[in-house]
Amino acid sequence: MTQTSQPGPVPSAADLSAAGFPGPIERPRRLRSGAAMRSLVREHTLRPADLVLPMFVREGASENRPIGSMPGVVQHTMDSLVRAAIEAVERGVGGVMLFGVPERKDAVGSGATDPEGILNLALARLRSELGDATVIMADLCLDEFTDHGHCGVLDGAGRVDNDATLMRYREMALAQAEAGAHLLGPSGMMDGQIAAIRDALDAAGHLDVALYAYTAKYASSFYGPFREAVDSSLQGDRRSYQQDPANGREALRELALDVAEGADLVMVKPGLPYLDVLKEVAQASPVPVGAYQVSGEYAMIEAASANGWIDRDRTVLESLLAFRRAGASTVLTYYASEVAGWYRDGLPAHLREFL
Repeated sequence: MTQTSQPGPVPSAADLSAAGFPGPIERPRRLRSGAAMRSLVREHTLRPADLVLPMFVREGASENRPIGSMPGVVQHTMDSLVRAAIEAVERGVGGVMLFGVPERKDAVGSGATDPEGILNLALARLRSELGDATVIMADLCLDEFTDHGHCGVLDGAGRVDNDATLMRYREMALAQAEAGAHLLGPSGMMDGQIAAIRDALDAAGHLDVALYAYTAKYASSFYGPFREAVDSSLQGDRRSYQQDPANGREALRELALDVAEGADLVMVKPGLPYLDVLKEVAQASPVPVGAYQVSGEYAMIEAASANGWIDRDRTVLESLLAFRRAGASTVLTYYASEVAGWYRDGLPAHLREFL
C-alpha cells in the first residue's frame, strides 16, 4: 500500500527569510486586513439618495396586483402608490419614477396626453402629497398606452414613424410637466427626442423641468418581466430604434447628441450587462450619469435567492455598488426603498462592508 506523505509545518515569515525567500515587494493585503482598514480605503459607497424607485400605477385598480415575474413588486392602486412613495421618501430615496398602466389603449397612445390619464393623475397626486420633498419622475414613452405596444406611432407600413412620434412626445411632455413632474425620462429612443421635448417645455414656460435622457437603451431580453408589469401589447420587437446589444461606440454618439440637445442627465439601460458601456459613458459625459437595474436583473436575483443559491441582500448591495463603481451617480432599482430602509435602520453586521 502506498503511504501518503503528511505535509510539514507551515513555514513562518522568518523561516522563509532564512531560506532566502525575500517575500513580496508589495503587500496590498495590508489594506484588507480588517473591517476598519477596509472602510478607511473604500473607493465607492452607496447612499439612499443615489437610488430611484420605479413604480407602477394601474388605472381603475381597487387593490394591488402582484407581478408574478417580479416578486415583491406590484401594480399599485392610486392610494397604495401614495403610501409607498411616502414611505420611500421617508427612507431617503432620491426620487421615484412613475409608469402608468391604462385600462384602454389605442394606436396613438391617447391616454399618455390625457390630463385624466392614469399617469398624469398619479403625477399630480404625488406632487400634491410630496411637493418638492423628492424628485418626481415620469416615464415619457407611448408603449404603455399604445395598442400595438411600440414606443411611437406607426406609419402606413407599420413602422415606427420617428418624426410623428416626436410630436406626440412634445404633447406628452407638456401633460406631464403640467401634472407636476420635476423630471421627464424620454425612453423611446427616437432620434431628436431631447431637442423636441426641450423646445416644447421651454416654449410653454416649463424651464425648470429637467430631462433624464435614456441615452443608451438597448434592445434587451432583460426587459421581459417589465412587459408583464405594464401589461405590454407589443407586437414584434424594438430593434429598429433601440440599440443593438453588440454596439458600444454607438452609445457615445447618442451621448453627444443628447447633451447637445439639452439633456440634464443621461442613462444606460439595462445595467449589469452593460457596465462597460456605463463606464465609457460616465467617463465622457459632462452631465450626471445613471443606470437602470431593469426587471430581468431584479427577477434573476430574486429567483436565485429563492432557490438558496445566493445571499440575496449581499447580492443586491453588491450589484448596486457595481453601478457606482462604473460611474453611475444615480441608480434606478426596484430595491430602492428596501435598501434605503436598511441604511436608515442600520445595516446588519454581515452587510456593513457596504457602508
